[in-house]
Amino acid sequence: MPFTLSQPAHGEIEIRKSRFICCVEPVADRSAALARIAELKAAHPAAAHVCWALHAGGQSAANDDGEPSGTAGRPMLEVLRHQQLEGVMASVVRYYGGIKLGAGGLLRAYTDSVAQALLQAERLPLRRQQCFCCSVPYALEGKLRRVLQGAGAQLQAVEHGAEVALRFAIDEDDSAALLATLNESCHGQLRWLDTD
Repeated sequence: MPFTLSQPAHGEIEIRKSRFICCVEPVADRSAALARIAELKAAHPAAAHVCWALHAGGQSAANDDGEPSGTAGRPMLEVLRHQQLEGVMASVVRYYGGIKLGAGGLLRAYTDSVAQALLQAERLPLRRQQCFCCSVPYALEGKLRRVLQGAGAQLQAVEHGAEVALRFAIDEDDSAALLATLNESCHGQLRWLDTD
C-alpha cells in the first residue's frame, strides 16, 4: 500500500566535516518541487549542493545538483520508492567540509540522510479516490447529502438548475457500496452524469 507524509520531517547528519541537512515532505508535482528547491537554495546560499528526489507518479525526478552523476538524487529516489512513498520529495542541503567522500561515500551519505529524516516522519496511507457526478430533483437533495456525509464522501460542488447536480469523491474501496445505496435510496430519480 502506498503512503504519503502528513507533514515535513527533518534530519541532519555529519560525515567527515560535511553537513547533510535533509527534509522529506509531501509535494504534489514537479512544479511544486522546483519551487521548494528554489526556496531552499535561497535559504542556504553557502551550501555546496541542494540535491533532491521527487516520487510522484509520472512526475518523479531526481537531481544531483553538481554531485557526481548517480550519487545523490537517484539513490534518494530509490529510498522513497523502497518506502512506498508517493507524492513525497526528499531534499538534502550539503555543506562541504573539505574532505572528499568518494562515490560510495556520497551514495551512503545521501541515502542515510533521507533514512534519518524518515525516522521522524508520520506516514499516512494513500487511498485512491473516485469522483462521481449525479443529479436529483430538489426534493431529494437533503437525503442525498445525508447519505454522502454518512458514507464519508467529500462533496466537491453543487449546482442548482432544473435539478440539483452534485459532484463528490469517495475512497475507491467504498465507491460500489455508496453507489448502490444512492441508487436505492433515490428510488430511480437519480441520474448519473459524466465526470471530466
